[in-house]
Amino acid sequence: MNKVILMGRLTRDPEVRYSQGENAMAIARYTLAVDRRFNRSGDENTADFINCVAFGKAGEFAEKYFHKGIKIAVTGRIQTGSYTNKDGVKIYTTDVVVEEQEFAESKNSGSAGDGGFAGDSRPEPVAAGDGFMNIPDGIDEELPFN
Repeated sequence: MNKVILMGRLTRDPEVRYSQGENAMAIARYTLAVDRRFNRSGDENTADFINCVAFGKAGEFAEKYFHKGIKIAVTGRIQTGSYTNKDGVKIYTTDVVVEEQEFAESKNSGSAGDGGFAGDSRPEPVAAGDGFMNIPDGIDEELPFN
C-alpha cells in the first residue's frame, strides 16, 4: 500500500500550469514544510520539505485558495521518477501525488495570515484556561442530546 498523510505549511504560493490539448488540466506544484515530532539536536525545530503535485480539480483548488504560510492536510501517494538534466546528470525525484487536500486551521489561527474565505464572519470559539471551549449559558435546549 502506498499512502501518505501530511500536515504542514506551504513554503510559497503553488506553481500552477495547464496541460496542452483540448482537455487542459491544472497541475499545481507546492512544497509543504512538515515539522518533525522529534529531533536529535535538542531545542531546534526541524522540518522536512516535501514536494506535492495536485492534478485537475485539486490543482485548480490549490491555485484559487492556497498561498504561502497556510496550514493544510494532504493525503496522497509517493511517486518517484528520474530525468537527465541538460548537463547529462541523472536527477531523481520524489513527489506526493495529492488525492485529497484540505485546510488544517481556521483563517484566524497561527501565522497563516488571512487564509480563509472572504465573507466568513463566524466568531471563533474561545478556549478557557483548561483548554476546553466555553459554552454560553442558556443553549441547553439547542443541544441535540440530553
